[in-house]
Amino acid sequence: MVAGEKTNKLLSISEVSELTHVKVHTLRQWEDRFPQLNPRRLPSGNRAYTEHDIKIVRRIKSMLHHDGMTTKGARIKLAQELREISKPKDFHEMRNLADQIAEEARAILDLLDETGIP
Repeated sequence: MVAGEKTNKLLSISEVSELTHVKVHTLRQWEDRFPQLNPRRLPSGNRAYTEHDIKIVRRIKSMLHHDGMTTKGARIKLAQELREISKPKDFHEMRNLADQIAEEARAILDLLDETGIP
């Protein structure tokens, strides 16, 4: 995977371990300790990590190993960071989001009008 490349590829736990230099058993422990780390499960039961999951693994590793945080502290900080990322940043961003929602609602109403559904 090239740095900065967006991909929908799913990686196995061993591939993530090799990529992030975090042992497989540690990744499994982190799943229990960090609710934000929740890789998909394939029908076979194997874990399938997304790009987002890998970013979370790297952030956890950084907080625990480089910043010297406790597991509890890292869990709280990670939750705060992920909440901040998902929040609109300012009035203009919130206005744009409201405009997008209104536009989608109008498109749905137009579709209903075209199909004759009251």
